[in-house]
Parts: sequence; structure tokens; C-alpha cells
Amino acid sequence: MTVTEGQNAPHKPQTVVPLSDIPEKTDIRRVTLLDRDHSILAFNERVFDWAVRDDVPLMERLRYLCIVSSNLDEFFEVRAAAHLTAAQNGTTKGEYTVQSFEALATKAHALVERQYVLYNEALTPAFRARGIRVLAHSERNTVQRRWVREYFQRDVRPLLIAVGLDPAHPFPQVANKSLNFIVRLNGGDAFGRQNEIAIVKVPRILPRVIRLPSDVAPDGVQLVTLSSIIRSHLSELFPGREVSEFSQFRVTRHSDLAVDEEDVRNLRTALRQGLQHRHYGQAVRLEVSAGCSRYLAEFLLSQFNLPAAALYRVPGPVNLVRLSQIVDLVADRSLVFPAWTPAWPAQLPRNSSIFAELRKRDVLIHQPFEAFSGVLAFLREAVNDPRVLVIKQTIYRTGADSEMMDLLREAVRRGKEVTVVVELKARFDEEANINWAEALESIGAQVVYGIVGLKTHAKMLLVTRREGREMRRYGHLSTGNYNPRTAKLYTDLSMLTSDVQITSDMDAVFDHLANQNRVPQLRQLLLAPFELQSRMISMIHDVGHAAARGEHARIVAKMNSLTDEALIHALLQAGQKGAQIDLIVRGACMLPAQLPGVSESIRVRSVIGRFLEHTRVFYFAAGRKEELYLSSADWMNRNMLRRVELAWPVKDAKLRQRIIDECLVAYLHDDRDAWTLQADGSYTRAPHATDGQGAQNALMNRYASARG
Repeated sequence: MTVTEGQNAPHKPQTVVPLSDIPEKTDIRRVTLLDRDHSILAFNERVFDWAVRDDVPLMERLRYLCIVSSNLDEFFEVRAAAHLTAAQNGTTKGEYTVQSFEALATKAHALVERQYVLYNEALTPAFRARGIRVLAHSERNTVQRRWVREYFQRDVRPLLIAVGLDPAHPFPQVANKSLNFIVRLNGGDAFGRQNEIAIVKVPRILPRVIRLPSDVAPDGVQLVTLSSIIRSHLSELFPGREVSEFSQFRVTRHSDLAVDEEDVRNLRTALRQGLQHRHYGQAVRLEVSAGCSRYLAEFLLSQFNLPAAALYRVPGPVNLVRLSQIVDLVADRSLVFPAWTPAWPAQLPRNSSIFAELRKRDVLIHQPFEAFSGVLAFLREAVNDPRVLVIKQTIYRTGADSEMMDLLREAVRRGKEVTVVVELKARFDEEANINWAEALESIGAQVVYGIVGLKTHAKMLLVTRREGREMRRYGHLSTGNYNPRTAKLYTDLSMLTSDVQITSDMDAVFDHLANQNRVPQLRQLLLAPFELQSRMISMIHDVGHAAARGEHARIVAKMNSLTDEALIHALLQAGQKGAQIDLIVRGACMLPAQLPGVSESIRVRSVIGRFLEHTRVFYFAAGRKEELYLSSADWMNRNMLRRVELAWPVKDAKLRQRIIDECLVAYLHDDRDAWTLQADGSYTRAPHATDGQGAQNALMNRYASARG
């Protein structure tokens, strides 16, 4: 795979060839696509495999187990409600039905069962072999029980309130994913009434795992869970009564915020109000301890209006996510991945102006192999440079504590014009983004919230600098978020440029987001929801036509998800014309690859590694014509038609080849961490899964050598 000369010419718009104009072996529209939700669960099975692998350090295996649980939480919070409602309504036709609910529940139950088998039968014995013990009450000696009791009385008991249920005290509001105990009591209360059920909420402020001090646990690392502490002292909450049954429980609720933007005057205020109600949305899943009695389980199901298939009995902590705290409580570095220190971006000068470098060439930063601090250095230079007059930036998932936001505030203090486009509706980051918006507004920054009805998912930073009599723009575009923490964990590509056409297009997009006027004809950038989808389809069609003519025809695309039906149909048609198509899709993929008579020439791989794959790279070769785009967008319908997204061409031949080598070829040759999608939606492991070379390891070795 190479990049030809002559790619620096401006890209001209092309007419999209209608799907009907391309002859087909099979009617593509009749091809049954893979189920999206089953594909999401299949992705989590691939993540779970990292928790199973013996070649992964022990604490990292636990971390991957917790990641799967976190992913499942989000799956239920976002994807489950429609299936559950259909089941409750007896729906048998359409996308969401009784059958779809039952099929997903069966698959989810199987994955959860595998999680607890792994935790109980593999990870826990491995912990003990390394001197790490999570002690149940029965395993604690007298001294340890005394310490636990003192901890309970001092730090836990003052925060607990047991609510007995009666007509004056109905079943309490139970927050999404909160830990609770349900208790059944014998005997009457102080007034002689037989109110036998009580609920105990466990405060979220308390740590879920506590390490015993060395004076009571001198041998190795000995831990206790908060749930076991409360369980062993539960009877103390009910003096004069007998606890006959009890169980931990946790309910997951539908948590996608639904705000009618057309019907509100202040989106920020509406979202703040919505956040208050998110924790109490429709219940979609109930987790209880494996030993929970039938009576208590049925009582809880009735309270949350859930069918039996929504009940998950688990033989262990009902929230595996919180066990990730164990990783921080164990100091043994041999049990985690060796620390990775990113290299300083090779193209960026350390002791001279980044602006001067960008006047000579574009700069590419491959995170986390190269440091996100290069992006911060670019912004810091802009903030400190008196000739910089304007800074504009989009904010999606920046995090609650961000050096980048501090730099933007400093820019305002220095008198620069700062415009920040804040996406308030970034799922599960709404509160942090609202706080940043208010903080920036309070000191004089211009804050806008993008387009009504569309999420602003594009990642761009634009600096305008006075140079002599002219104004010159410098831009940063990225496939990932402006988040220093996730920049250490996600693979992403950043591009810094002073290209006049690209930076002019960026400025036009910022104007569009601020004033919502029509976007002028962009010369380099592709903007969703306008032309991004149609241009991707056009380029796919070009490759298909080249294949039909017997010319070189190749598509390699790397993304997080592939669920947009129009793009899938275009890929299937190009494949039927003979184009060779490789798709590197980390998560959900609805395209049935290698389906006889339909998609034999299309291969789909999923690479799961130490870092979360997040780069979006799209390569098209049609005859002698090659194009390569980076993007903030996955190939999902929402990204193409319901979000503000960007894709941009990489015009420098050396940078294109570097991207091809590092982000495409390396992943196509990964024989360790890759999975291949089969026509039925299942995935098979790479042939050398235990001793092969993974793409991420190869890149770490390359950049470590460059770091010297």
C-alpha cells in the first residue's frame, strides 16, 4: 500500500453515484445486516478475553473484568429500554420485540455468568497465590473483626438509614446503579406492626474496598469489601428484631437524557434539571446476590416492574466495577502493565516556536505513543503569544479537571478573544461540560452550544495570529477528545496545520456553529450532517467503479463502529464489483463480512489491546487515485446525520504514508490482538494470539526506540 504523488491538489466535490446504478450480484437491500446490540455484546466478549488471558498481568485482568462490567452498565442504560418495553407490551414485530429482549437477555446472562466464574475460580485464587486476599467475615480473625467493627461504628454506621416499609414509608427511590440491601425482619416494630421489609441504602461516598492496616493484617495485602462490613453488622440496624433474610441489590436504569431542544428556552438549564432525574429513569436490570430468596427477588421485581429475565443473580459483589479499586490498593508493579511514557512528538520542536514549524509543514501526533502534551504546548504558546488575538475551540469530553481549560481561562484574562463551543449533551459528561461552560462565561469567554438538535462532536482548535499586516491561522484537528487523561489511554491522531484552505474551512465551521448560517462551500473539510456521508459513499463508489474496470481498487477504513446502513450498502456493492476491502472496526459492526455471494472480498477485523482503539482513518484507492481522510466520526447514522462531525484530508505524502503504516498496515498484520468477523456475527481469534506481535506493542517498541 503506497501513496501516489499529486495529492496536494484541492479536493473537488464529486457527484454521488446512485446505488441503483451499480450492477449487483445480489440485491444488497435484501441482505440481512448483523444485529447492532448483539454486536455490542460481542465486543464486550472480546474485551472480556483480556481478563481471561494468562499473559496479561493479574491486576490488568481484573481491570478488564471491571471494564466489561462498566460497558454492560452503559449498554443497559442506553440500549435496553426499548427491548424491555417491547417485551412488556408483548410486541412481536419490528426491531424491538419480545424475542429481541429474550435473545439479548440470554446473551447478557451468559456473559455475566462467565465474569463471575472467572472472578471466583481464576482471579481470586491467583490473588491469594500472590498474597492478596479479599476476606469474608468468616475468614477474619478476632483482631481483624474488632478493627472492622470499629470502622463500621466510626465511618459507616453514621451514614446508614434503614427505611422500614409501611403505608407511611413506601418503597424508597433507589438511584441508578446504587448499592442497597433489602432485609426481611421477624417480629413487630416499636408499635407492634408487622412491617417486615426494610431497605438500607449504601452511601456512594464510601470506598467499596478497604485495605486492612498492617498491624491487623501483617501478611500480604488483606482487603475487605464495604458490602461485607455492612452485611456482618446488619442486625445492629434493627435492634429488637431478627433479620431472617437479606440480599444486596442494585438496579440499572435507562439513563439517556431526553430533552426537547425545540421546546426549551435554555438548554443548559433544561439539562441541569434532566440530570437530577437521570438517576431515577425506567428500571431495566436488577442484580441481587446469588443467595437472595425467591420472596425477596419477586418483591424487588414487582417494585421495579421488571420481568424475571431482567433479574441477574450474581455469586459475588453485585457491582464488579468498584473492584477496580483493588488495583490502586496493591502496590506490586509486577501485577500491572509496565508504565508507558509517551515520546515527545517527533515533529514538534522543544525549544522553538511551534508556529514557526507549522509555517513549514503539517505536524502529526499519534497518541498515546506520542504525548498529548504537544497539543497543550501548542495552546500554551498561543496563550502566551501577544500576537495571538483569537482562540476558538470545541469541547466535548474534556474532563472535570483539565489543564487545557485552565489555559483557555488564562487566555481570557490576557485579553484574547476566546470562543468555546461546548457540547452540553456529551453522554455522561453533561455536568462537567455545564460547569466548564459556566466557568468560562463568568470570566468573559464567548460560549456557544452548537446547533439545536445536533451534537457537536468535531474536535478542532483554531488560533488567529497577527503576523505583520496579515492575520494567519493555525489549527489543530483530532480524532479524539481534548482530555489529557484519556489521551494516555486512547489511540488517536492529532494534526497541527497552518494550511490556508483547511484553517479557512475551520473558521467557517466555527462561524456556522456560532450563528447557524449556511456553511459556505468548504474546500478541504467534510462536514456532517451535510456532505460527509455522501462524500464517503461517493469515494466508495469510485473504488467500486475502478474494480469493475479492472483497475486497482482498495478500501481500508479504521473506526470504532460501523452501523450506518447507507455506507454498509455502498461497501457491499463495491465489494461485489471486486474491490478489496479491509475494515478495522473496534466495536459494533453490522456488515456481514465474508458472506458467500455477497461479501467474500470484505474482511472485518477488531483489535482489542492495552489502549482503547479510537482513531478513524479512511483510505480509498481507485486506479491511480488515492485519498486518505482522518475524522472525528464513526460510520454510524447518528454521526453522519445527527451530529456535527469533521473529516479532513492528509495532503502531505510523508504523513499519509506514516498513517498508512502505523494505523492501517500494522493493524492488518496484527496476529496477536486481532479478531476476525465471520458472516454469522461471531469473531475468531488471531492465529498467534499467545505469541504473536500486536500492533500496539509494535508501535510502543517503535516509539520507545525513537524516545531513546
